[in-house]
Amino acid sequence: MHPSTFSIAARDHATGSFGVAVQSKFLAVGAAVPFASWDAGAIATQAWANTTYGPRGLELLHSGLGAAEVVERLTAEDPGRAHRQLGVVDRTGTAAAYTGAECMDWAGHVLGEGYSCQGNILAGRAVVEAMAEAYEKSQDAFPYRLVSALAAGQAAGGDRRGQESAALLVVRQGAGYSGFNDRAVDLRVDDHPEPISELARILDLHQLYFSEMDPADRVEIDQAMAEELRALLSRSGDLVQGRSLEEALRIYHSRENFEDRRPEGHAIDRRVWEHMRRQLGG
Repeated sequence: MHPSTFSIAARDHATGSFGVAVQSKFLAVGAAVPFASWDAGAIATQAWANTTYGPRGLELLHSGLGAAEVVERLTAEDPGRAHRQLGVVDRTGTAAAYTGAECMDWAGHVLGEGYSCQGNILAGRAVVEAMAEAYEKSQDAFPYRLVSALAAGQAAGGDRRGQESAALLVVRQGAGYSGFNDRAVDLRVDDHPEPISELARILDLHQLYFSEMDPADRVEIDQAMAEELRALLSRSGDLVQGRSLEEALRIYHSRENFEDRRPEGHAIDRRVWEHMRRQLGG
């Protein structure tokens, strides 16, 4: 397996999240490259990928080793290290990377505060440099910063062989669906002519459906809005004779997977309201 790949592994200082974003001319790259644990760090293993670097590297990070020590330990134990490429960020945000001497040109990496960008079979060093610059300059939320790094790498020439798949993994304690796991974002585009653009599209959907409601988006339901909502919920089939507006809203939220965006009281999330208007013709 030799995915020609560019990726970023990073820690977000603001939230403590760890993440990996990756694009490759390789089918389902998300199954091979990204690994992360909320209490240890993030790892991207690529080139002629040794996928044991993921779980083994996280184990070493959990044991207390830093990023550079993990890179050294993993590659020292691997007789095929000349063909490997690896980026690691530890729990302190320290980054380290390795590019084997036999990785196909262009191959290399760039390190920054809290991140590592790496790639092989690229158009040139400008790809990873553009990724680093975009990540550092972005003021967006962490998942979007990671995807913006991929987009910048692609704009700088990307993978010399083209595009096929992309993936995004972000972890934070209790940040998964309804708090039951730590996968804040776990998205894959396994085969697509423009996988980074598609990844950005489904990230937008993910944030709509699964991110927590911003308190600033809480809208109290006044009389005028109640009338509009009754009309929308009648079109959706949720408001029927004998059913209250509150019950119809509860059913709509449950069916449309908006359980985590339903505020307490007589209110609605502005983003859900806007979605209803688009969906139901309001």
